[in-house]
Amino acid sequence: MRLKIRNVRKEDLDFFVKVYKETYKGLEEYAYTNDKIIRWYFRWLMRRDPQGFFVAEADSPIAFIHCDANWMSYPEGKKVGEIHELVVHPNWIGKGVGKTLVLKAIDYSKSRGRDTIELWVGYTNYRAINFYKKMGFKERESSDRWIRMTKKI
Repeated sequence: MRLKIRNVRKEDLDFFVKVYKETYKGLEEYAYTNDKIIRWYFRWLMRRDPQGFFVAEADSPIAFIHCDANWMSYPEGKKVGEIHELVVHPNWIGKGVGKTLVLKAIDYSKSRGRDTIELWVGYTNYRAINFYKKMGFKERESSDRWIRMTKKI
């Protein structure tokens, strides 16, 4: 598999919507389900930290990660790398794409002087929780239907 990682561009919007919706099939309680709102979310991510928004491409975009190095973690009391979103098209799960993107987010966070990376994951999204645990993330707290996970980097 030849995988290319690059920063997201505005032209990736349609692919983002497609991959996002495919990724969250069966997990809609944790996702935006309206195309208009997903498009708004893409633009919000672009504004938050455009340099931390990456896409993995095979022949076309297959996965996205957004890592916000400007995020203030109130439980941590400092700025951290916050993974707002990781979506991998279901056809590519288990092939190292997610791992590659998380490592890219970690490298990006380190380059911005962060020593912690965090995320929130749905408490019944067991596949994602196990994936993040394998990547060295630890469960820290929960709120409503979400679990906060962190990793020192």
